[in-house]
Amino acid sequence: MKVLVTYGSQRGGTQGLARMVAEGLHDQGFGVDLVAAKDVRSVDDYDAVIVGRALYAYRWHKDARRFVRRHAKALRQRPTYLFSSGPLDDSASTKEIEPVKGVRALMRAIDARGHATFGGRLEADAKGFPASAMAKTSSGDWRRSDDVNKWVASIVTQLRGATKVV
Repeated sequence: MKVLVTYGSQRGGTQGLARMVAEGLHDQGFGVDLVAAKDVRSVDDYDAVIVGRALYAYRWHKDARRFVRRHAKALRQRPTYLFSSGPLDDSASTKEIEPVKGVRALMRAIDARGHATFGGRLEADAKGFPASAMAKTSSGDWRRSDDVNKWVASIVTQLRGATKVV
């Protein structure tokens, strides 16, 4: 089974999470391509798709939103999962965080099979407003490979029982 893991990443944190997801799938024997959302032209060659993006002001960045909208019909025809990164604390590791309203709408539009929210990352020297202001009190890395691996394991279980619908 071949899986596309795609992401929108402004500062590299979500790209790092996407890499963890891709590596976890690869370790379980899946063929995996890791591609920035803005660079994906088609999902036709994939049996499943995982899309991730950091939350900014409770919204996904435009690259990931555009990817989902542009490929909605094709995404509905294969197992699709979404993940968000964002909390700049350990809350994503201590409890399940529901997707925000806009992500829930995207999930409904493509019949997504699941969603996870992972801790985010913000460098102390982040540039631009509001990131630089937030970095003064909230810089750090809350991405946890154990959280990602647990979620990937649940996806692997589902995908091993799935057949290609396209």
